Amino acid sequence: MSKFFINHIALSVKDVDKSVLFYQKVFNFKEIENTASNSLTRWLSIGYGMQLHLIPRPEVVIKTNKAVHFALSTPEFEAFVLQLKQMNIEYSDWPGSTFNDYIRKDGIQQVYFQDPDNYWIEINDDCLKK
Repeated sequence: MSKFFINHIALSVKDVDKSVLFYQKVFNFKEIENTASNSLTRWLSIGYGMQLHLIPRPEVVIKTNKAVHFALSTPEFEAFVLQLKQMNIEYSDWPGSTFNDYIRKDGIQQVYFQDPDNYWIEINDDCLKK
Protein backbone atom coordinates (compact mmCIF):
# COMPACT_ATOMS: atom_id res chain seq x y z
CA MET A 1 0.00 0.00 0.00
CA SER A 2 1.28 3.47 -0.87
CA LYS A 3 1.92 6.08 1.80
CA PHE A 4 0.54 9.59 1.39
CA PHE A 5 1.46 12.93 2.93
CA ILE A 6 -0.25 16.29 2.62
CA ASN A 7 1.71 18.39 0.13
CA HIS A 8 -0.37 21.57 -0.04
CA ILE A 9 -3.72 23.22 0.51
CA ALA A 10 -4.95 25.41 -2.36
CA LEU A 11 -7.49 28.18 -1.80
CA SER A 12 -9.14 30.51 -4.29
CA VAL A 13 -8.93 34.04 -2.88
CA LYS A 14 -10.35 37.39 -3.96
CA ASP A 15 -7.30 39.46 -2.99
CA VAL A 16 -4.10 37.42 -2.94
CA ASP A 17 -2.05 40.20 -1.32
CA LYS A 18 -4.56 40.56 1.52
CA SER A 19 -4.62 36.79 2.04
CA VAL A 20 -0.82 36.52 2.06
CA LEU A 21 -0.63 39.27 4.69
CA PHE A 22 -3.29 37.55 6.81
CA TYR A 23 -1.51 34.17 6.82
CA GLN A 24 1.85 35.79 7.45
CA LYS A 25 0.49 37.91 10.31
CA VAL A 26 -1.55 35.17 12.00
CA PHE A 27 0.72 32.16 11.41
CA ASN A 28 4.07 33.68 10.44
CA PHE A 29 4.07 31.54 7.28
CA LYS A 30 6.99 32.42 5.02
CA GLU A 31 6.43 33.07 1.33
CA ILE A 32 8.24 30.65 -0.95
CA GLU A 33 8.75 30.55 -4.68
CA ASN A 34 5.91 29.35 -6.90
CA THR A 35 7.93 26.80 -8.84
CA ALA A 36 4.95 25.49 -10.83
CA SER A 37 4.17 28.48 -13.03
CA ASN A 38 4.55 32.18 -13.70
CA SER A 39 1.00 32.82 -12.48
CA LEU A 40 0.01 35.23 -9.72
CA THR A 41 -0.59 32.29 -7.38
CA ARG A 42 1.49 32.75 -4.24
CA TRP A 43 2.86 29.98 -2.08
CA LEU A 44 3.46 29.97 1.66
CA SER A 45 5.35 27.37 3.65
CA ILE A 46 3.31 25.82 6.45
CA GLY A 47 6.34 23.81 7.58
CA TYR A 48 7.36 20.16 7.40
CA GLY A 49 7.23 20.31 3.59
CA MET A 50 3.59 21.43 3.50
CA GLN A 51 2.46 24.50 1.60
CA LEU A 52 -0.51 26.83 1.28
CA HIS A 53 -1.22 27.97 -2.30
CA LEU A 54 -3.29 31.15 -2.63
CA ILE A 55 -4.82 31.37 -6.08
CA PRO A 56 -6.20 34.78 -7.11
CA ARG A 57 -9.80 34.50 -8.26
CA PRO A 58 -11.30 37.98 -7.70
CA GLU A 59 -14.52 37.10 -9.55
CA VAL A 60 -15.34 33.89 -7.64
CA VAL A 61 -18.03 33.81 -4.98
CA ILE A 62 -16.67 31.72 -2.12
CA LYS A 63 -19.22 29.93 0.06
CA THR A 64 -18.19 27.54 2.82
CA ASN A 65 -19.47 26.19 6.09
CA LYS A 66 -17.55 25.18 9.19
CA ALA A 67 -17.54 21.51 8.19
CA VAL A 68 -15.31 22.52 5.23
CA HIS A 69 -12.10 23.56 6.96
CA PHE A 70 -8.46 22.74 7.39
CA ALA A 71 -6.91 22.13 10.79
CA LEU A 72 -3.50 23.00 12.19
CA SER A 73 -2.12 21.77 15.52
CA THR A 74 0.10 23.72 17.86
CA PRO A 75 1.69 22.92 21.23
CA GLU A 76 1.17 26.62 22.07
CA PHE A 77 -2.63 26.44 21.89
CA GLU A 78 -3.39 28.85 24.74
CA ALA A 79 -0.83 31.39 23.49
CA PHE A 80 -2.29 31.20 19.99
CA VAL A 81 -5.84 31.78 21.27
CA LEU A 82 -4.55 34.79 23.22
CA GLN A 83 -2.91 36.05 20.00
CA LEU A 84 -6.26 35.78 18.19
CA LYS A 85 -7.85 37.89 20.94
CA GLN A 86 -5.07 40.48 20.72
CA MET A 87 -5.48 40.64 16.94
CA ASN A 88 -9.27 41.06 17.33
CA ILE A 89 -9.91 37.93 15.29
CA GLU A 90 -13.23 36.41 16.24
CA TYR A 91 -13.11 32.68 16.96
CA SER A 92 -15.63 30.15 18.14
CA ASP A 93 -16.09 26.59 19.25
CA TRP A 94 -17.63 23.93 16.98
CA PRO A 95 -21.24 24.73 18.03
CA GLY A 96 -20.61 28.43 17.27
CA SER A 97 -20.20 30.12 20.66
CA THR A 98 -18.02 33.17 20.03
CA PHE A 99 -14.70 33.51 21.87
CA ASN A 100 -15.06 30.04 23.31
CA ASP A 101 -12.70 27.11 22.88
CA TYR A 102 -13.98 23.58 22.89
CA ILE A 103 -12.71 20.33 24.36
CA ARG A 104 -13.65 17.32 22.27
CA LYS A 105 -14.61 13.97 23.73
CA ASP A 106 -11.01 12.80 23.19
CA GLY A 107 -9.60 15.74 25.19
CA ILE A 108 -8.39 17.82 22.22
CA GLN A 109 -8.94 21.58 22.57
CA GLN A 110 -9.94 23.46 19.43
CA VAL A 111 -11.12 26.79 18.09
CA TYR A 112 -12.36 27.89 14.67
CA PHE A 113 -12.00 31.20 12.85
CA GLN A 114 -12.18 32.48 9.30
CA ASP A 115 -9.67 34.03 6.91
CA PRO A 116 -10.43 37.10 4.72
CA ASP A 117 -12.29 34.90 2.19
CA ASN A 118 -14.33 33.19 4.94
CA TYR A 119 -12.51 29.86 4.78
CA TRP A 120 -12.73 28.10 8.14
CA ILE A 121 -9.53 27.24 9.99
CA GLU A 122 -9.38 24.96 13.02
CA ILE A 123 -6.55 25.27 15.51
CA ASN A 124 -6.14 22.47 18.02
CA ASP A 125 -3.64 20.99 20.47
CA ASP A 126 -3.77 17.46 19.04
CA CYS A 127 0.04 17.41 18.71
CA LEU A 128 0.27 17.30 22.52
CA LYS A 129 -1.88 14.17 22.75
CA LYS A 130 0.26 11.94 20.52
